[in-house]
Amino acid sequence: MFAVFSLGGPWEYIIVLVVVMIFFGAGKLPQVLGQMGRGVKAFKDGMNEKDAELLSKNEDSTTETKKETIKDVQEV
Repeated sequence: MFAVFSLGGPWEYIIVLVVVMIFFGAGKLPQVLGQMGRGVKAFKDGMNEKDAELLSKNEDSTTETKKETIKDVQEV
């Protein structure tokens, strides 16, 4: 069984490039690719911000847990 959306060989890439050039035109191709690159960069930046936010929340909860544990130990 073959995969419908698998790209692997050089001929597939050439066909996709030709279709894209027909659809967008050779003049707009750099603009389209630039916009796609900016979109991917914005997506990665957003993911990194989310990761940093989750990491800081995790560190805050770990600090609170350590403080509670120390307090409990001191009470005993």
